[in-house]
Amino acid sequence: MAGQFVTEVSDATFQKEVLESTQPVLVDFWAAWCGPCRALAPVVDAVATQYEGKIRVMKMDVDANTATPGRYGIRGIPALLLFKNGQLADNIVGFVPKDTIDKAVEKALA
Repeated sequence: MAGQFVTEVSDATFQKEVLESTQPVLVDFWAAWCGPCRALAPVVDAVATQYEGKIRVMKMDVDANTATPGRYGIRGIPALLLFKNGQLADNIVGFVPKDTIDKAVEKALA
């Protein structure tokens, strides 16, 4: 379910791919059975395309990876967590318009 500029991330690769990244990373926590997650996927792809080279965009399947969502207290999906310098910078839960995500990304890039 990942687009051209969206990479899958797992519990095993989260530390290296997200927390150790030199760029801000937007992680989309989703599941195949989640309707709002499927609806948000094209929005996440559009964000990844728009900010390609400035941020990394990743998706994590919460059914296949339970440790990371648990560590960050994810109770509802879709959930977008934005990390900067290995720290949680923003948290967006639920289906939101693209401009909400853009504002969070712009803040992280500032």
